[in-house]
Amino acid sequence: MLFLVVALMLLGVALGTVAHVPLTVTVTAAAFIAAWLAVFAIRERHSRRRGTSVN
Repeated sequence: MLFLVVALMLLGVALGTVAHVPLTVTVTAAAFIAAWLAVFAIRERHSRRRGTSVN
């Protein structure tokens, strides 16, 4: 339950920040995060196909 409270507080801070920064900064940050998540997903899919674990 505490995790949910912290997550909601961080979401509120992030949304508040997005409301005050210029659109170009927001789009740039969103593109960076999307690329990071895509690379992570590709690495995870590749490691699962090979049957090896990173851990």
